[in-house]
Amino acid sequence: MENFTPYSALAGGVLIGLAATLLLLFNGRIAGISGMMSGLINATRAELFWRCAFLIGIVIGAFLFNQIKPDFYHPREHFPLWLLAIGGFLVGFGTRMGNGCTSGHAVCGIARFSVRSIVATLTFMGNGFLTVYIIRHVLGVSV
Repeated sequence: MENFTPYSALAGGVLIGLAATLLLLFNGRIAGISGMMSGLINATRAELFWRCAFLIGIVIGAFLFNQIKPDFYHPREHFPLWLLAIGGFLVGFGTRMGNGCTSGHAVCGIARFSVRSIVATLTFMGNGFLTVYIIRHVLGVSV
């Protein structure tokens, strides 16, 4: 963790929490991104508008941040595209299997004291810790 800055992490967390709170307050909806994406398939006109607005807002926000601070994020170079595609597929598959993604379970579910979300988040985190341990300490891969 060479570039960890607690202030940017705190600011990001506050903004995510604020966005989730505002969506719940004004629309009565949970800010689970995988649920928003899958809900686009059979959405009514009103549903389609807020879902698209939220998702487009995420993309525009990331784009604007990159314009303001272009050196903030440096993607890994020379990483195989096929491996990224497989990883993306597995994440999508896992979110459907787990009835939600980390934003839905960890940010919104825990805040609502959902036992299912607490268990899901503990599972996400535990598997993440285990994966990093195996990759770095058992297999000896340096990232």
